[in-house]
Amino acid sequence: MSKYNRVLLKLSGEALSGGKGTGFDEKTVLMVANQIKDIVSKGNQVAIVIGGGNFWRGRSSRDMDRTKSDQIGMMATVMNSLYMAEILRTLGMKSVVQTPFKVGTVTEEFSKDKALEHLTNNEVVLFAGGTGHPYFSTDTAAALRAIETECDVILLAKNIDGVYDCDPNQNANAKKYDKLTYNDVVSKGLNVIDMTAAIMCMEQNVPMLVFSLAEEDSIKNAMEDNIKGTFITV
Repeated sequence: MSKYNRVLLKLSGEALSGGKGTGFDEKTVLMVANQIKDIVSKGNQVAIVIGGGNFWRGRSSRDMDRTKSDQIGMMATVMNSLYMAEILRTLGMKSVVQTPFKVGTVTEEFSKDKALEHLTNNEVVLFAGGTGHPYFSTDTAAALRAIETECDVILLAKNIDGVYDCDPNQNANAKKYDKLTYNDVVSKGLNVIDMTAAIMCMEQNVPMLVFSLAEEDSIKNAMEDNIKGTFITV
């Protein structure tokens, strides 16, 4: 039995690209989508925020105006969410992409009431376009939407199996944390989510589970707290 009823799943854009780093890897996306289908079929509610790093990393474009660069990144997250929504549809699931700004008839404008209505009707809601403003990451967007839609937990799927005191790919002696508080994240400057997102989650008491997407059935296992990740609380 799942421990959580309503969750927000945060995926990086790179996660959708598999090992390619850019674009989409259909095998990887199907792996994620099939797990989501299984979770929703058991009566749980799933919202998703996806980054845009497989198409655009605005902060690395130093020669471009930051506002314009971030706006391009917002559109990258819209593309990723539309792709995931379509994959979910091919599996027989209903989904909707909400954005904080109008994208013609392609997406639905964000509304807490509509989002909750979709979730209670067993539809997956993908929150794209970040917060709609520059200088805010998709981490902050995930925290904001999780708070607004009263999610039980944020499931943060990454390319490593939790939070470490330094980069385990560069330091074989890196220490992994099984449990942390948001105050630890902020005071130690741990590079897991940005500080704005951490403070928002801390103030609103929204827990977070950080885990590796690559582990078999990782999302389903995270729903049951049956995974070797890092649990972050107040």
